[in-house]
Amino acid sequence: MENQKQSGPEPPIKVSTINCIDLSNPDIGESVALLKQACLDCGFFYVVNHGISQEFMAEVFAQSKKFFYLPLNEKLKVLRNEKHRGYTPMFDEVLDPDNQVHAGDYKEGYYIGVDVPENDPESEKPFNGPNVWPADGVLPGWRQTMEKFHHEALEVGKAVSRIIALALDLEVDFFDKPEVLGKPIATLRLLHYEDQFSDPAKGIYGAGAHSDFGFITLLATDDVMGLQICKDKDAKPQIWEYVTPIKGAFIVNLGDMLERWSNCMFKSTLHRVLGNGQDRYSIAYFVEPNHDSLVECLPTCRTEKCPPKFPPIRCSTYLSQRYKETHADLSVYDKHQA
Repeated sequence: MENQKQSGPEPPIKVSTINCIDLSNPDIGESVALLKQACLDCGFFYVVNHGISQEFMAEVFAQSKKFFYLPLNEKLKVLRNEKHRGYTPMFDEVLDPDNQVHAGDYKEGYYIGVDVPENDPESEKPFNGPNVWPADGVLPGWRQTMEKFHHEALEVGKAVSRIIALALDLEVDFFDKPEVLGKPIATLRLLHYEDQFSDPAKGIYGAGAHSDFGFITLLATDDVMGLQICKDKDAKPQIWEYVTPIKGAFIVNLGDMLERWSNCMFKSTLHRVLGNGQDRYSIAYFVEPNHDSLVECLPTCRTEKCPPKFPPIRCSTYLSQRYKETHADLSVYDKHQA
């Protein structure tokens, strides 16, 4: 990972202006133009009128809070396993090791993936397997709410993927077809950021500076500011801008896999979360292709003057390596389960 360390005081913070894509807009050309501009500029944009009601979103956030309110010993009963399902405790993830020298992210989370029964041969693949759930008696209806949201968010992701395909001069269903998003590695992650004050000078972050690993990420947040983006990671000093939460909207960002697919034409942007002394809740939904999807330079993104910058790689190989780099080894939690 690149060294993001900076010397001197943090530069002044400002609020970013990013494009908004209305999925109900009948003028697909306008949506494609707005999305393409956003992908070339910063890799972040809002999505509104996506088909998930505000009432249901509020219910998902309420159920998420109920889980994080549980005592730690109850949450550790559903500790993250090797398939990345379940609870991730505070400091489990270190996204920016060059700067996070004292501790990992000041956040706890909960992973929910595509549910694949253990007796299904597909469960042998990385990231596949059964989900783990709090006991029904502990959180009645919790599983059903999360399963419904997982399904609905995937449909939003597919709708966004069709606009991305058009923005890259591909067939509209280039990504939304069985061999790419037919059996996706789609992961829902509930997140709770502790009510601490981040201090970048001391390496204390809600979430350290990073770019996302995969295809695209849909992010729903509460109304607490915290997410920041850095449009130019090589700038000295780096300029960080807040992304304002919009009620009912997803904040969508591109991942490294799409940057790789597009031969760096579309940007996967560095971002982080700073705590401001308030609890903050967000819900991230990571949309990744099928395990065996080959990520290689798209035909519309290569020329004689701009040949492919990366060799082809299988989706699951790439993701497995990136997760291993940023998450704590599960053996560190053995003492909690003794």
